[in-house]
Amino acid sequence: MTEILQAKNLVKQFGSFTAVDNISFVLKEGEILGLLGPNGAGKTTTIQMLLGVLTPTAGEVFYFGKNLKQRREQILEQVNFSSTYTNLPWDLTVWENLHFASYLYQIADRKKRIGELLEIFKIADLRKNKLNSLSSGQITRVNLAKAFLNSPKVLLLDEPTASLDPDVAGYIREFILRERKKFQVSIVFSSHNMAEVEELCDRVIFINHGRVVANNTPEGLAKTIEVCHVELRPADPNLLLRHCASKGLPARRQGKYCVVDVKESKLAEFLRELGSSEIVYEEISIDKPTLEDFFIQNSLTK
Repeated sequence: MTEILQAKNLVKQFGSFTAVDNISFVLKEGEILGLLGPNGAGKTTTIQMLLGVLTPTAGEVFYFGKNLKQRREQILEQVNFSSTYTNLPWDLTVWENLHFASYLYQIADRKKRIGELLEIFKIADLRKNKLNSLSSGQITRVNLAKAFLNSPKVLLLDEPTASLDPDVAGYIREFILRERKKFQVSIVFSSHNMAEVEELCDRVIFINHGRVVANNTPEGLAKTIEVCHVELRPADPNLLLRHCASKGLPARRQGKYCVVDVKESKLAEFLRELGSSEIVYEEISIDKPTLEDFFIQNSLTK
């Protein structure tokens, strides 16, 4: 697959603080690349450097094999973004915001394109409303409409479904997947919704303290976690908790249930011991490690 975007040894310092510390990665044509990490990890700063909004302290960004610093105007004609951390003009209507933003790009029929996006993102009835009158979810949809104005080849989406109702977020995810399939759009996707990342992303880069600490598929990252979660509904929760404590197994109550963390390699042994004990339970379910488990474990890493 063709490399569409390359971040090469990016560093960003604010005074003595290093927000991004020698980050390198590539984005391939038609790929959706997840950008994960805890708050303050450097994700938004990285995206702002990819857009040219921030100038790297060191390192370079290339799109389509061209240096962003040298070919900025030509490159950004084919790039767009949406971010919960960037506000459009509050005193303009939805239509005015999209209309004026459209002049940043070469668009054959601006009125037609804006009309299409108003329908796609289900905000046609808000076209005359000023942004300062909209809910956070509605503003998110306006931002997404702006991101698709120029039918970009590369999309940088920073928390694109934040503040959206679950049904609308699901609709947006389906739309993103359709666009990727139809036009081979390449996407950098940042989100704190792990299920969303697992659904959308082909590959995930995990950033912590400004550095890339993992680069793999969502399934590959999940498999690096050894512990699975066994959820039971015991007749006597205290008996189960004492049993787990005697075996050195982390366990906790969640309402009528108990959750026990067991290494996957020790799961069969745990179930045998449970069956031969006096512990009685009505329900049991086993959850294998997920991307969320990886996120939690690596977010706590110093």
